[in-house]
Amino acid sequence: MTEGTGKLDRTWRSCLYFVGLFYLFTKTSAQIRYSIQEELKVGSSVGNLAKDLGLDLETVRRFRIVSGSKDGLFQVNQNNGILRVQRNIDREELCDSNSECLVNLKIVVENPLELHYVGVEITDVNDHAPSFQEKEKRLEIAENRLAGARFQLQAARDPDIGTNTVRSYKISQNEHFDLQVREREQEKIPYLVLQKPLDRETRSVHRLVLTALDGGNPPKSGTLNVTISVLDSNDNPPIFSKELYSVTIPENVDLGTVVLKVKATDIDEGPNGEIEYVFGPDLDPIIRNIFALDSITGEIQVKAPLDFEDREVFKVDVQAMDKGQPPFTVECGVIIKILDVNDNTPDIEVTSLFNVVSEDSKPGTVIALISVLDKDSGVNGKVTCSVPADVPFELKSSVQDNMYSLVTKGHLDRETTARYDVTITASDFGQPPLSASKTLSVQVADVNDNRPEFRQNQLEFYLPENNAPGASVFSVSSSDLDLNENAAVSYQIVRGHGAQDELASFLNVNSENGVISALKSFDFEKVKTFKFQVRAVDSGSPPLSTNVTVTVFILDQNDNPPVILSPTNANGSAEGVEEIPRNVNAGHLVTKVRAYDRDVGYNGWLLFSLQYITDHTLFGLDRYTGQIRTLRSFTETDDAEHKMVITVKDNGNVSLSATATVIIKAVEPKEAFASADVKSTQEDGEENHMTFYLVITLGTVSVLFIISIVVLIAMQCSKSPDCSSNSLSFNSSHGFWCYLHLACDVRIFSLQLLTFSSSPFRAHAKNE
Repeated sequence: MTEGTGKLDRTWRSCLYFVGLFYLFTKTSAQIRYSIQEELKVGSSVGNLAKDLGLDLETVRRFRIVSGSKDGLFQVNQNNGILRVQRNIDREELCDSNSECLVNLKIVVENPLELHYVGVEITDVNDHAPSFQEKEKRLEIAENRLAGARFQLQAARDPDIGTNTVRSYKISQNEHFDLQVREREQEKIPYLVLQKPLDRETRSVHRLVLTALDGGNPPKSGTLNVTISVLDSNDNPPIFSKELYSVTIPENVDLGTVVLKVKATDIDEGPNGEIEYVFGPDLDPIIRNIFALDSITGEIQVKAPLDFEDREVFKVDVQAMDKGQPPFTVECGVIIKILDVNDNTPDIEVTSLFNVVSEDSKPGTVIALISVLDKDSGVNGKVTCSVPADVPFELKSSVQDNMYSLVTKGHLDRETTARYDVTITASDFGQPPLSASKTLSVQVADVNDNRPEFRQNQLEFYLPENNAPGASVFSVSSSDLDLNENAAVSYQIVRGHGAQDELASFLNVNSENGVISALKSFDFEKVKTFKFQVRAVDSGSPPLSTNVTVTVFILDQNDNPPVILSPTNANGSAEGVEEIPRNVNAGHLVTKVRAYDRDVGYNGWLLFSLQYITDHTLFGLDRYTGQIRTLRSFTETDDAEHKMVITVKDNGNVSLSATATVIIKAVEPKEAFASADVKSTQEDGEENHMTFYLVITLGTVSVLFIISIVVLIAMQCSKSPDCSSNSLSFNSSHGFWCYLHLACDVRIFSLQLLTFSSSPFRAHAKNE
């Protein structure tokens, strides 16, 4: 072959190659698109290319993928054109958090040679749970932060998209914080909101759990531990152990002697709890020269000689100041009494007849005989004796000089004072007079003159229903001011007649400790409260007793499941059929599931949720009202009948539930309008009657309320002259009490009227 012939042959083959490529690209068809879920089983079919491209398998020879299959995600059967999954597909790994994940493939078909574009959309499944970057979040919050303060928490991350990503947050139950969620672009940011001010002295650390939930079915969750440390603020002032300190010292006390020690405490911590003591600002300069105060320990010392003849009593104000910003300052009073020192003091001799005297002793009972001797002579040796005026004793002079008898001068009460330290003072008539004192301790013996006393005239107890029969439910206790057997109290239930006493017959009291046990289980729905009386009897002779009225409130427990009011069919089951026109728009109210719970409070708070639905995209359920609404308009491909199974749960600790089934039929508009006219006519009639009754009730109650107030004012002001118009002024004590009494009567009657008027509304609300 010549060189020219070879060049001609190469040129010819190049032309054929470009012609083939031109032919190939001119034979490409429109793009085909498939949609599959991630995590699909390997080998699962994606689609039939031969069928979807309209190719004849008798003429087509082979299919193959030329580009676009990342890491061999898909493979195509060369003979029949079926596209299958070749390995596990993870949408998050493939497309990160993009809302749309599309894999484009180029498929070449031979005979004739054609190029086709195939797009495979990877849809998300809920295969990831929300997670937090940290396991624990620590916050430091000052205890003086006001309610309403917000603290941002870490947002959870979920690589899923759409409804499968993070949808909501919840916080563990507590009394100080609430949770608030704000959306920032497409991210939900949780915030802690301070609802109730903190108190470090009550609780210094709060531990909460933040839970993030996605919108999958079932939802997945992740948790974050939140630890809140409460920082101290100077919100507690120092408190002295006493408001008034009193001490007595002799005038010849040594210099440097500690007279007394004041003590104050501050429950704050750090500098806020460190205390410094100082004298008050109005202190007499003479006192400052005589006494010294240690600013750290609070000890008061003598730093100059004392003289009884110069001053008998020193009154000092001491301030305690903490080191907070700003500091708190409190004051206490200190009284320092000085005793006179004499060179020859009288000598007092006491001969006790009785160390113990009964509290029912008559006035004039002799307690002791007292004789006084003074070594001095003349006027300086003449002595007079006395006892304090604030004790129920007095001295009676004897015929013999310097002889006295100590007798009772009034009735004694051991419960007021069980022991008297009677100080007998003997003073001579010298200049200056010299004196001496002696203390006689007199014990007062008890008699049974006090009844047992309960802390309150009426006791209230709260008993959860469904209590275990025979178990103790609460206890009563009383105190007796007497001693020993006079104070030994036993308890018994006062039996009587009537409905309240019939309930009390199911109670038993331990006579020794007052523990009351229930012999039956109570039901809140049958009995909400009852009263009975307990008697406390002492062991004195004769015994004394006191009765107390006990009011028992039965607390509701979550022992009643929700009851479906509608829909219900003829046989009583919770199932109904609703017809709606096919041309309704999104947001159309289909029906409303109505239910009630015999329990109260949180136990009766109902939430609605979907247990089953044939089409999640067509209908939605409001979890609080039970309303079923359309989420979009009907299309021609939508089924004519849809089924929804709705679960109604209460909010008890152990939730109880009921289910209702709603069948929704999409009909032509004419049929739906005919059915709707019948329903609306019935509902309008019921609503009109109910509105009329409510208006009549409210008007009647309002008139009665105004008349009652006028009558009460007239009755109260006509009871006594003290309640006349002139005495209704707050400057007069009689007028004030009359006004207060009138206000209480009006308030009580108003509450009764409001309770009466609210009953038809509650009944109407329950029916709704």
